[in-house]
Amino acid sequence: MRTINEINEKILQKKAKVCTIEELKAKVKKIGIKKTYEKVDVICTGTFEPMESSGAILNLGHTDPPMKIRHCWLDGVPAYAGFGAVDLYLGATALPDVNDAENTVIPEKGGAHVIESLIAGNSVSVKAIGQVTDCYPRASFDATININSINQFYLYNPRNLYQNFIVGVNGGDRILYTYLGPLLPRLGNAVYSNIGALSPLLNDPYLEAIGIGTKIFLGGAEGMITWEGTQHFPLQKRSPNGTPIGPASTLALVGDAKKMDRKWVRGCYFKNYGASLMLGVGIPFPVLNEKIIENCAVEDKDIYAPVMDFSIPRRVRPSFGLVNYAQLKQGKIKIEGQIVKVASVASLYLSRQVAETLKQWILDGKFTLAEAVSPLPSSTSFISQDGVS
Repeated sequence: MRTINEINEKILQKKAKVCTIEELKAKVKKIGIKKTYEKVDVICTGTFEPMESSGAILNLGHTDPPMKIRHCWLDGVPAYAGFGAVDLYLGATALPDVNDAENTVIPEKGGAHVIESLIAGNSVSVKAIGQVTDCYPRASFDATININSINQFYLYNPRNLYQNFIVGVNGGDRILYTYLGPLLPRLGNAVYSNIGALSPLLNDPYLEAIGIGTKIFLGGAEGMITWEGTQHFPLQKRSPNGTPIGPASTLALVGDAKKMDRKWVRGCYFKNYGASLMLGVGIPFPVLNEKIIENCAVEDKDIYAPVMDFSIPRRVRPSFGLVNYAQLKQGKIKIEGQIVKVASVASLYLSRQVAETLKQWILDGKFTLAEAVSPLPSSTSFISQDGVS
């Protein structure tokens, strides 16, 4: 057994043995779990994929005379102003207001693009309307801001890093525009949004290596796990290896956007659906015991996702069954005897770069690990009074 303090001492002395999740899996195949445990202190995972339940907290600083903002637009995108006088929350999927009574016009840029622009160092227009009071007499404000002119600017993301997800298809007779991108009719294509066996939470199925307070790579800077994410569902059905069969756990994350890199935080747009945020997230796993190595040795062929038909407009959609990530990464799957082309909206190339960058930070002694202050709810946490989970 090792401790995080022992590993951190090695990191600060630049003696820690660090590998990416891909390197770890290769080691296990070559020398087995026990010998790999002896040779590795930290395992670095990473992903780069759309995470639309993201956003930024901004504090603009007080105007003169002071103003209590009640409505605000950043580059035309509405930001929520229901906090203190000049605090805002800008959601990644927020879209500019348009004169569209039928609500069918979908702008191609949103909050995610404003966040990216600020991180890139660009100026952003601000239009604000205030609630006039004795202590906040100003009624309106029009100006520009940038990353240096505002007080605070940090990402606070309610739901990131889905532990597995779905594969979307369209069994109907017209094209569908979804959060996975366009789905062609009559099973014309399939789209998924996960990198499989390299994805962070699929290598820690029961959330035993991380918790609230764990330090992470977030958008090119240090971040932290702050809570379970929204729609956190650790009770999802699981394979014998512990990996969930479909969407399961999620994380809420926070990090200083002033220190982030535009390479890892990018606004994107899904046609006829809206804006989202492509985000690089990496989690380091401390190798405290052999069980962590065993979990991280899972392969694509042993992780399954459900194939869901988006042509049925229901909360629970019919499924065409399960498919593993080894099949998905081949670019084709078979559905009811039909060969269907497959694509991913997550970038395997950039996901590997996230893991490599995090690894280098640790090897250089620039990034140490943090003890969790509290565990995250996992499937082993939900035990009823009669002892049945």
